[in-house]
Amino acid sequence: MKVLVVGGGGREHALVWKVAQSPRVKKIYAAPGNAGMAQLAECAPIKAEDIAGLLAFARSKSVDLTIVGPEGALSMGIVDEFQKAGLRIFGPARNAAEIEANKAFTKDLMKNYHIPSAEYGTFTERAAAEAYVRSKGAPIVVKAAGLAAGKGVVVAETVEEAVNALDMIMTKKIFGAAGDVVVVEECLKGEEASFMAFTDGKTVVPMASSQDHKRVFDADKGPNTGGMGAYSPAPVVTKQIERQVMDKVMNPTVRAMEKEGRLFKGILYAGLMIHNGEARVLEFNARFGDPETQPVMARLDSDLIDIIEAILDGKLATVPIKWKTDSAVCVVMASGGYPGNYDKGREIRGLDQASALKNVMVFHSGTALKNGKIVTDGGRVLGVTGLGPTVAAAIDNAYAGVREISFDGAHYRRDIGARALETGN
Repeated sequence: MKVLVVGGGGREHALVWKVAQSPRVKKIYAAPGNAGMAQLAECAPIKAEDIAGLLAFARSKSVDLTIVGPEGALSMGIVDEFQKAGLRIFGPARNAAEIEANKAFTKDLMKNYHIPSAEYGTFTERAAAEAYVRSKGAPIVVKAAGLAAGKGVVVAETVEEAVNALDMIMTKKIFGAAGDVVVVEECLKGEEASFMAFTDGKTVVPMASSQDHKRVFDADKGPNTGGMGAYSPAPVVTKQIERQVMDKVMNPTVRAMEKEGRLFKGILYAGLMIHNGEARVLEFNARFGDPETQPVMARLDSDLIDIIEAILDGKLATVPIKWKTDSAVCVVMASGGYPGNYDKGREIRGLDQASALKNVMVFHSGTALKNGKIVTDGGRVLGVTGLGPTVAAAIDNAYAGVREISFDGAHYRRDIGARALETGN
């Protein structure tokens, strides 16, 4: 079969890498792809949100299955348009993708269906939002309700910081229309984890657990990013926590979405805060996480195509899903200055040497091919991923790969996976 993967980041490279392992797949296309994906797929220079262009391309190449990576295309209705054209595509429809695209909708959904989350208020007027912040005090969380590429959340330690966040989002519009509505919520205590699951709208099957590192600097300092690294499994997600999340979060949410006329088929991803043996939802995403997908796909021992086709056919319950016992760790190498301003076009050296290491996979995120050389082309440039029998071994393998690679201004955290080591893994 012919498969099209939509997107150009590390998540999509990991999906292409996994899809390429299926004996059922004869040809892979990626749009727009990147320099790493070009080694496994034919890349087409079509942006992920150019739905008409992607649809025309899929028709022209007789694509059998399209897999969507980024949330933007999902929220714009790419799944609806492909389905109208009679093409098979993996991901939630537009009205279901709203669980990520509209945080205000999602907070109301969780409240109405008793899904554990934080106390909150939603606002369109800055004065009302500021009054709420001052009445609640700090720490407090301020979120743009729309899509902001993982950067629209400010965890404010003081009231002044929260008010400044309201200024940035609601007055200065740094996230554009994504900040037309703001959610202000209590700051949950605990440890974060990413909980991704496959669902066909009825059956929900959890993936291997994972944990992301959002802050740009070691020890979780500095501003939020799209993610500076991740590891799997996450020891904080115990068997007891997994059962609680499935019983109180994932299954009820999928049922709630169906009741609301928003059948959810695809990847449901809950960002959790775990405290005193209980998990509450920070937010939902409607797609694979990035960079969580890199270590999770490295551990998936089943054919991803079989799983996706079962979801599309409403038969997820019939497909066994197996995971490697190994741990996996992904370290993001970013451009200096990220998540702020950064330069592009810096030559990347050592990719072949890193890829040649045993149990190391180098997933490209922001890369491009220029004059025969692979250069930086984004904030997050690479996701160097290591496998190992323990988290400690996987960390060692990932950083061995990182040490082989260099480019001007390269920045990466040196403590990815450290929290897992604290628990004795």
